[in-house]
Amino acid sequence: MKRRNVTLPALILGLLLSGCAAVPPAPPACPPCPDVEAPRPAAAALAPADWSDLPDWENEDHAAVRELFHAQCATLGKRPLWLATCAAATAPGTPESARAWFETHFRPWQLVNPDGGREGLVTGYFEPVVRGSRTRQAPYLTPAFAPPDDLIVVDLAELYPELRHMRLRGRLVETDRGRRLVPYYSRAEWAAEEERRASQALLWLDDPVDFFFLQIQGSGQVALDDGTRIRIGYADQNGHPYRSIGRWLIERGELTVHQASMQGIRAWAAAHPQRLHELLNANPSLVFFRELPVVGAGPPGALGVPLTPERSIAVDPRHTPLGAPVWLATTKPNSAQTLIRLMLAQDTGGAIRGPVRADFYWGSGESAGALAGRMRQQGRMWVLLPRGHTP
Repeated sequence: MKRRNVTLPALILGLLLSGCAAVPPAPPACPPCPDVEAPRPAAAALAPADWSDLPDWENEDHAAVRELFHAQCATLGKRPLWLATCAAATAPGTPESARAWFETHFRPWQLVNPDGGREGLVTGYFEPVVRGSRTRQAPYLTPAFAPPDDLIVVDLAELYPELRHMRLRGRLVETDRGRRLVPYYSRAEWAAEEERRASQALLWLDDPVDFFFLQIQGSGQVALDDGTRIRIGYADQNGHPYRSIGRWLIERGELTVHQASMQGIRAWAAAHPQRLHELLNANPSLVFFRELPVVGAGPPGALGVPLTPERSIAVDPRHTPLGAPVWLATTKPNSAQTLIRLMLAQDTGGAIRGPVRADFYWGSGESAGALAGRMRQQGRMWVLLPRGHTP
């Protein structure tokens, strides 16, 4: 099924009048066109820096990151910003030569928040592994869907370039005044649609809470009941804004701030099964998926290349261009122990907004999930941009 993309002003107006919020696009369903330039970072978000400003820079394994940078150049190397740098990234070399390579070809810029602050939130994410089946049978009763054929995506950039980071999503309905575009189904509304569309389900999973968190992560592996394993990745979403169910629980006095981790939310859901749908429906956002092969160390991020555990981060591409090396200085989950390393900005996320904001990719499975679920640290970030590039 293929969703429809439209750019009609009347449809945009119809959605705005009916209360549908414009939301930034999440990771694309396929690798972005390699000859399309990434958005330029906002100059106000960057402050010039020196290599000596980067804490513990000299002790990094620069060769490992140079090799990962080179691997992404098949996608990145056709973008004007990265042409020269990718051409020079032909071999990892020794640790000493790799460090010299970064210092020769890049210049560090510290990311700064609009209020002048240089610290921001660093969270974690991971690739869940859940159980599923291609057929509906107990205990596999929770459906995962591909983008429905009645989902319409309005790309605002084609009409209003200043809104290039915004899209609207909706569906057409017949009214006494003709066909109108209205907001697409919220999570709660979609529950009533699932039975009617059961034959269109991509897969069936055994746990609605597992599936909810998989949607938040954006991708995951599914261990099928026949012994095989596949990966499903983000294909689209329903256009409704993301709402934190952890925040919902805190506001109602069900959990404290320190209890509202992924593990704490799971425990609350297990203790209150009769309120599970109320909890999940507090987040109206719903994600649709596509099937992917299980290749590489991680799922493809927004850049279109596989994520690398503990080397990939999700960023706000309005401030940090995808593909850029980023020096991250933060602490480990629920700890004061430093976590300082060179990362690659290879992904985006609906909740990753602002200059000093990152989501740290921990990998796949339960141990990665435990780390990601506890991570809510403060950190500083320096983006490395090619020399000669003026933000």
